[in-house]
Amino acid sequence: MNITIRVTRNDGVYEVATNLMVVVLWERKYKLRASDLANGVAMEHLAYMAYEASKMANIVVPVSFDQFIKECAALEVVDSENPNPTESAATADN
Repeated sequence: MNITIRVTRNDGVYEVATNLMVVVLWERKYKLRASDLANGVAMEHLAYMAYEASKMANIVVPVSFDQFIKECAALEVVDSENPNPTESAATADN
């Protein structure tokens, strides 16, 4: 699952996308599975993904995760890609 997150920090706004490594780091830290995200995502989890994805995108962030959170005014999921999309149901037109 890839998620694009809009990060609003004190110094500006940018969008960052998660990747496999970010999701694995999140799973390791919180002892959850990526499939658990289907039930909703906690703000701390979203912040962690934004933090790790920002580092991987070479965006300068504080060394401390807590300091990163202090500098964030808002986090917003702007796009989410389902890893196993389902095909649309057949209709009379298909």
